[in-house]
Amino acid sequence: MTLFLTSRFFQALAAIATGFVVAFFLPWLLGPMKITLGLFVVLTLLDALLLYAPAKGQTAPVFGRRVLGEKLANGSDNDVRIYLENRYRFPIQTETIDEIPHQFQRRDVLFKTGIKPGETQIIDYQLRPTKRGEYEFGALNIYAASPLGLVRRRFRYEQGKVVPVYPSFLQMRQYELLAIHNRLTEVGVKRIRRVGHSMEFEQIRPYVPGDDPRSMNWKATARRAGTGADDALVVNHFQDERAQQVYCLIDKGRVMRMPFDGLSLLDYAINATLVVSNIALLKHDKAGLLTFSNQPGAALAADRRPGHLLKLLEILYRQKTKYLETDFELLYATVRAKIKQRSLLILFTNFETLHSMQRQLPYLRRLAKDHLLLVVFFENTELRTFLEAPADTTEDVYNQTIAEKFAQEKRQIVLELQRYGIYSLLTAPKDLTANTINKYLEFKARGLI
Repeated sequence: MTLFLTSRFFQALAAIATGFVVAFFLPWLLGPMKITLGLFVVLTLLDALLLYAPAKGQTAPVFGRRVLGEKLANGSDNDVRIYLENRYRFPIQTETIDEIPHQFQRRDVLFKTGIKPGETQIIDYQLRPTKRGEYEFGALNIYAASPLGLVRRRFRYEQGKVVPVYPSFLQMRQYELLAIHNRLTEVGVKRIRRVGHSMEFEQIRPYVPGDDPRSMNWKATARRAGTGADDALVVNHFQDERAQQVYCLIDKGRVMRMPFDGLSLLDYAINATLVVSNIALLKHDKAGLLTFSNQPGAALAADRRPGHLLKLLEILYRQKTKYLETDFELLYATVRAKIKQRSLLILFTNFETLHSMQRQLPYLRRLAKDHLLLVVFFENTELRTFLEAPADTTEDVYNQTIAEKFAQEKRQIVLELQRYGIYSLLTAPKDLTANTINKYLEFKARGLI
């Protein structure tokens, strides 16, 4: 079925029916109403003939195309573009309905526009997926009406297209571009002052005003001064130590199923892992991955060869949470078996109570003994919003007291980890990526890795 009646058709039909009712009381009106009805039928048929008349040299009078990437980025706004082309000899009014995947739960993807003969219209909108996996798009439905507007003809394009949703490579590219141009401060990454020098010497170069006098190479300066060179002063230039191993350890247990702003904690951790790994590769370090729950998960040895980031992306795409309790003893055994060199371990997990962390503390201490361990867990932002709301009743005061107790437990977890020399990061999910990068750069600046 490609022909549909418009609201204008029913409005005109209702007016004609009303006229016939009035003609029952005013017989002289019956003749004009019959003429009006006949004219209405003729116009409707003419309208249909106009819409079904073949366009000159074209098979379809109206053409439509949906353009989007081969894959979508989870948790990011993905651009979708629709091209509409009018091949009729007259202007048309269109209503375009894009059948987007059911996962988005949106019913507002409807666009109305007028298109002149031979003209192309472009419609842009965005989709933000919140789960990884395959998303199936339906048809692109275009309903075209002539200037008469009594009937519409439907055209269908781009049917049955399946697009995978991957971890947010858009976020990764954003951070990568900002890192290349030294503009990471725009997304919350701090400028961290370096403490001393790293141990890796790169070259000597001429002194310029502002260089640290402590890096002056006096022996080379003396030799150059003896030759009469104008730029006799030279300094030692150091670079960050390279080829250090950075592993992201992702907890896939039930604690990571908690949602924030549509995304689960696991997806926040996966998106952050992709970005941090890419930043580590840009810093000439090696990036690796371990996932775990009640049993060992995916593992990717730290490396920085071409194509390594693509392997990491494919592994992250397939990760799913479990409903079972996480086995940290198994994590320790896996790390000990697979990671032989001292590395930075960024552990993404979540602890709601001090007791839940203390049960895993022996294994965290063993990990911190052999590696530089950063435990990343999440602040309950909804709890913070609840605490900041005014308390008007006794019940509100009681509820806020309980909420403050849970918030205080999170802070106690940080202090308890610090007491055993374990680095920790308590962060809101939306700030996870920037805060984790800050910690990584801080460790680099302090020469800890």
